[in-house]
Amino acid sequence: MAHLENLVLCRESQVSTLQSLFGERHHFSFPSIFIYGHTASGKTYVTQTLLKTLELPHVFVNCVECFTLRLLLEQILNKLNHLSSSEDACPTHITCETFNDFVRLFKQVTKAESLKDQTVYIVLDKAEYLRDMEANLLPGFLRLQELTDRNVTVILLSEIVWEKFRPNTGCFEPFVLYFPDYSIGNLQKILSHDHPPEYSADFYAAYINILLGVFYTVCRDLKELRHLAVLNFPKYCEPVVKGEASERDTRKLWRNVEPHLKKAMQTVYLREISSSQWEKIQKDDTDPGQLKGLSAYTHVELPYYSKFILIAAYLASYNPARTDKRFFLKHHGKIKKTNFLKKHEKTSNHLLGPKPFPLDRLLAILYSIVDSRVAATANIFSQCLRCWVSDLQRPHGAPCSAECFLSCRRTFLPTAFLELPLITSLVTLQLLTLVGHDDQLDGPKYKCTVSLDFIRAIASFQSFQDTILLALWLWQRWQ
Repeated sequence: MAHLENLVLCRESQVSTLQSLFGERHHFSFPSIFIYGHTASGKTYVTQTLLKTLELPHVFVNCVECFTLRLLLEQILNKLNHLSSSEDACPTHITCETFNDFVRLFKQVTKAESLKDQTVYIVLDKAEYLRDMEANLLPGFLRLQELTDRNVTVILLSEIVWEKFRPNTGCFEPFVLYFPDYSIGNLQKILSHDHPPEYSADFYAAYINILLGVFYTVCRDLKELRHLAVLNFPKYCEPVVKGEASERDTRKLWRNVEPHLKKAMQTVYLREISSSQWEKIQKDDTDPGQLKGLSAYTHVELPYYSKFILIAAYLASYNPARTDKRFFLKHHGKIKKTNFLKKHEKTSNHLLGPKPFPLDRLLAILYSIVDSRVAATANIFSQCLRCWVSDLQRPHGAPCSAECFLSCRRTFLPTAFLELPLITSLVTLQLLTLVGHDDQLDGPKYKCTVSLDFIRAIASFQSFQDTILLALWLWQRWQ
């Protein structure tokens, strides 16, 4: 069909195979079809477009939305019931608990005149989630035509291969169809097909060629490339709109859009800013050479003391442990700079990456940078922090006094169970990484995974500038 060829580009072989499997309306089709391929390879779009264009009765269900057996089965039955009922009638809601009930109710729903003598298609997108449900669900869907004695075909769409689905007990083997990734020529053809009507096809094709030349090595997702093409096209055609260049002046158009494409490289796949925010950034008259990070993590909002914890973790992860006494104590004595520099430490710690640090060192630095502004009810310290800080002044191994230890225990221990989840939350957000197991006898160790720009961003308000920025300056001084 000519109309179908215009809707589905670069998937002629797959469309032809599916049409052969579907056959005529009254023919019995293959009981189950398994379609797999990478993200944005056209599996869902081709299947939906083909079924809608041919006007075949079908039900499309996303397994991510239907995360339980009951939701999945009821969704299929109710959509089928809506297809079989007339437009004026209001279909009743069908409830279904087990797969046996599903088979019985499916037979009743498909008795309708509108579904007789034709194949009914059940499309299950994100079918890999079926593996986490009941063991009889996937084999049952594969043999649904046999179990119900109805003309039904189940189509499974997934991003993983069939071998990851096959149960150990065996099952009915579906027809497997693979959707390969789009080549650069296919992407050029598909994206050029979306050109705006006010511009010529050749002008938009030249823009797509520039876009693919920049992003194809790092991104081959058709959805992401289409999103990037729509966002950056106004900047590409801006000289043409202002009358400063013609559509054939490719070099001038490239110079105008190049810095904006480099900015977009920093947020490929992330989608952490909206289209309106991106357009606002593009309108700013900033120096294109100074490309600032657009990631939303740079502007993330954290609880007050979580920011202190994260900054202390950054200092502990990138500072050598022996520099704590110099950086975080007022009376540290005279320490020669030559004692800190060795041949193997002349490399910047940024290049070496973050180092693991124990929990007691994190809390000691935290207590030092927070100083006296922490209320007693907001402390997160679960051990004698004042003694940890004083450990920097005492000889190694010298114990603190019993009175100090008990006083700190009475002050901090009752609130420790309430505030320690702050560190756990930072680990969950992947701002900190737990090294090893959290049940180690010598205490857990962590790594800080954020960048210096992130730390500067969360330390930029007034209450941090006195202590944190000074600590960061001291840290950079010794790099």
